[in-house]
Amino acid sequence: MTPPTVTVFRDVRPFGAAAVADLVAVDGLLVAAVPEGSRVEVVEGRGRIALPTLVDAHIHPDKTAWGEPWYSRRPAGGLPEYVRGDVELYEHQRTPLTERAGRLLAHAVAQGTRAVRAHVDVAPAYGLAGVTGLAAARERLGPALDVQVVAFPQHGVRRTPGAGALLAEAAASGLIDAVGGIDPAGFDGVGEDGEGPAQLDQVFGLAEKHGLQLDVHLHDTGDRGLAPLRDIAARTKATGLGGRVVVSHAFCVPELSGGALSELAELLADAGIGLTTVAPSAHQVLPFRELASHGVKVGLGSDGVRDSWSPFGNADMLHRAHLLGWTTDARTDAELADCFALAAAGGAELLGLPAADLTPGSPADFMLVDGGCLPQVVVDLPRRELVVRAGRVVARDGRFEG
Repeated sequence: MTPPTVTVFRDVRPFGAAAVADLVAVDGLLVAAVPEGSRVEVVEGRGRIALPTLVDAHIHPDKTAWGEPWYSRRPAGGLPEYVRGDVELYEHQRTPLTERAGRLLAHAVAQGTRAVRAHVDVAPAYGLAGVTGLAAARERLGPALDVQVVAFPQHGVRRTPGAGALLAEAAASGLIDAVGGIDPAGFDGVGEDGEGPAQLDQVFGLAEKHGLQLDVHLHDTGDRGLAPLRDIAARTKATGLGGRVVVSHAFCVPELSGGALSELAELLADAGIGLTTVAPSAHQVLPFRELASHGVKVGLGSDGVRDSWSPFGNADMLHRAHLLGWTTDARTDAELADCFALAAAGGAELLGLPAADLTPGSPADFMLVDGGCLPQVVVDLPRRELVVRAGRVVARDGRFEG
């Protein structure tokens, strides 16, 4: 019998500890010591900090122009104009979607990301090109990156004829992990059949029928956002989908405070609904600490990366943790560490992944960086010297190796 091959990452500092230690990887997991009789490969850590790799809980890789010639964006004043801009950029692109999305996600791996939840547009303007294109990119990336695909009706289910049928086709394709939704009361609140909850009827029905998760974009504020959020909570409990439903952005939540916030957080936790934030601005960031104190799972994401909505973004989740600290005025070491934890443990829990906490039995998923301590890493954003996935080096010096 061939002895197992063990990789020892020698002299690293887990989470920036003062003393160096070895991380021992066997069959994709960390173990306490090298098993007897093993063949040992050694990777020198040279005192670098070892940190868990990160999870991007909300990204739109199908829309990206990352790595493409510069695209000049026009002003947009609301969702309908942004949606038209998406179509214009899509028609302008000459590089196939699979290549563009794959390039961006490979870059994300090189910056220390181990998993993403990827939203891809499903609409008559594109058909299922986003679903099939991202599925192909996922296949090419292989074990370097976990990719959960959400079929996202960016153009609305009710306001865009044909979108609902395409969403149903995507749900039956076997290529997606979750069905999406968007602003049931606002942007998608009126269709040919008038006003009503028809979008949520359809997306919950598809999730139940095909055993899928559900992830609804909710940009609406005030009662227009809170009423659907409470409706989603009630439907989640009624359908037994607790732990499988996420609401992205939820801009109505940061408007709350005190007892109103606590009451809503308890409602979401009881229903098993998770939330994602992308740190867009100080007034739109979810109050993740308060939500977590009530048991609500919260993840952090990139959102769009150099798409028609914005020329900014880089799919670097360490940088996103930095931006979260910036927008929330993080000053103490504990506050900065919280921002990193949201990008690591928060996203992993939301996506149902095992925690990569650098302890024996956890996934051998980590990155090595130079620095004095974890808070300094969040602020300084050092280069990712090594990125390790399941005990195998998948990136060096910020470059993807596959």
